[in-house]
Amino acid sequence: MIALTRRALISGAAALSLGLSAASAQAQEFINVLTGGTSGVYYPLGVALSEIYAKGIEGSRTQVQATKASVENLNLLQQGKGEIGFSLGDSVQEAVKGNTEAGFPQPLDKLRGIAAIYPNYIQIVASQESGIKSLADLKGKSLSVGAPASGTELNARAIFAAAGMKYEDLGKVEYLPFAESVELIKNRQLDATLQSAGLGVASIRDLATSLPINVVAVPKADVEKIGAPYISVVIPAGTYDGQSEDVETAAVGNFLITHDGVSDETAYQMTKLLFDNLPQLVASHAAAKAIDPAKALDGIPVPLHPGAERYYREAGILK
Repeated sequence: MIALTRRALISGAAALSLGLSAASAQAQEFINVLTGGTSGVYYPLGVALSEIYAKGIEGSRTQVQATKASVENLNLLQQGKGEIGFSLGDSVQEAVKGNTEAGFPQPLDKLRGIAAIYPNYIQIVASQESGIKSLADLKGKSLSVGAPASGTELNARAIFAAAGMKYEDLGKVEYLPFAESVELIKNRQLDATLQSAGLGVASIRDLATSLPINVVAVPKADVEKIGAPYISVVIPAGTYDGQSEDVETAAVGNFLITHDGVSDETAYQMTKLLFDNLPQLVASHAAAKAIDPAKALDGIPVPLHPGAERYYREAGILK
């Protein structure tokens, strides 16, 4: 009887140990970072973030997912298929409202803010041989406006509307990611590309080193017609090979977004580690130089995640 009891106790202890191990395995933090195409700015920044989180959040396992960027990222976050993602501010606005044409058949109510990060510049670049020097010159020409229903494509629609133009005015519209657009221009199969990204985006740098380009202006008057969250900015001369002058264009803020299913502690750590490791982010892409904790709450179009709010209160940014 004593032997049986002892065996039962040992067996029970073993079962409890296995149960705790299983619970521990289940408790492992999984963080999927939703980015964009591999030739854009979101992707290298996302890779850097995933490395930062893997080291800084105990027991975490991270993954970087290349996506079609803003619109897809927000829909995936709503579905709980990612823990943090990059998005343009106007895409977030449309997601909260629910805009079928923009890629959001229903309002997305689970999105929560982590931080405002850096501005995306709307960069319209054409091969010099296309003769395109202005928005009006795009009429009858071929243009890639980004992946279908992407944040970039939403930007393209806004720019065209402000300029009094429609896609129908173009000779051909392509809906392609950045790198594919550039390859078509190199091969003389496309005249121009519109890319919404941080300054110095790899795809346009690649194009500018391959053939002479024109950077097409979006006049300040057109940007003012669109209004918030668009602002008028300048692409500084020398940003790309062969760009000898400043060029006016529009910019839209980028945000890091999470969802309400992410724990407060994880959201807190994701926010804190973002700002504690800015040099690593800058090393991954120069666009991160614009990330500033003092501006991290500027224009966030969704409620802050409580975990992020805790960080901002501790840092004295939120009173």
